[in-house]
Amino acid sequence: MSQSSDPIKSAQRTIRLELEAVKGLLAHIDADFVRACELILSSKGRVVVVGMGKSGHIGNKIAATLASTGTTAFFVHPAEASHGDMGMITRDDIILALSNSGSTHEIITLLPLIKRMGIQLISLTGNPDSTLAKAADVNLNVHVEHEACPLNLAPTSSTTAALVMGDALAVALLEARGFTAEDFAFSHPGGALGRRLLLKVEDVMHIGAELPQVVRGTSLKDALLEMTRKGLGMTVVLEADGTLAGIFTDGDLRRTLDRSIDFQQARIEEVMTLHGKTARADMLAAQALKIMEDNKINALVVVDNDDRPIGALNMHDLLRAGVM
Repeated sequence: MSQSSDPIKSAQRTIRLELEAVKGLLAHIDADFVRACELILSSKGRVVVVGMGKSGHIGNKIAATLASTGTTAFFVHPAEASHGDMGMITRDDIILALSNSGSTHEIITLLPLIKRMGIQLISLTGNPDSTLAKAADVNLNVHVEHEACPLNLAPTSSTTAALVMGDALAVALLEARGFTAEDFAFSHPGGALGRRLLLKVEDVMHIGAELPQVVRGTSLKDALLEMTRKGLGMTVVLEADGTLAGIFTDGDLRRTLDRSIDFQQARIEEVMTLHGKTARADMLAAQALKIMEDNKINALVVVDNDDRPIGALNMHDLLRAGVM
């Protein structure tokens, strides 16, 4: 490391310059941006993102963000497009081309074919007077005054600006489409967010023979045996008509030990929690988790519209399901 270099000052300068680059984009959110959104929203095809080098890496991310927020999109390497991958693009598609200079050879080479096929082109460049910008139906201006690189050479501020403009485009389209949290979850079914937004109580609850249950009047001893057999750390207590009377949990058992209770003679209704908190089968598992957290409890009874227990779940079930 050079004796004259200061890593902290260098990092702070970089961040300041990139912040300035991002702030500069506000002036470029104009009629062209609106037109780009309108072209994509009215398109019957996909958004095909192209870019070389660092712009290509940014383009890949923009395509992924678009695809996960309701706009069908994918990335095509422009050099590969010249050697067969143009066959992946249809006349109904829209091309989003990234080039800071606006003169990237591999992209400029594609322009005659794009025009011949009648494909609409949106460019994202740092030079609105460039060949690419002038050839496009719409140009999104991401010009920056200075790269964060002290040599003003390495793509730094410019790639940050392009990335942010891509995010702005994706979010504007998301809101225009009325894209919901559930729509987002369907694009991310394997992730933690997807599980929180898609998984329902009925997907994780214990039902049938797995559900620990006793009726009011059962001895505490027999209720404890039912809890042991089913292994959920709780048992449901039923009224004679099958509706929910209460719940008895490991926590209730610990509190019972502090009282002068005859375990041989006591009945479950003497020590149970009356009725208790409940969930519905069609409720999101994440909602059930919130009920548990808000009430500092570890188990919930799942009831139907007639308040009859149809299942149960606990924190361990939600943990295994990846909801928490």
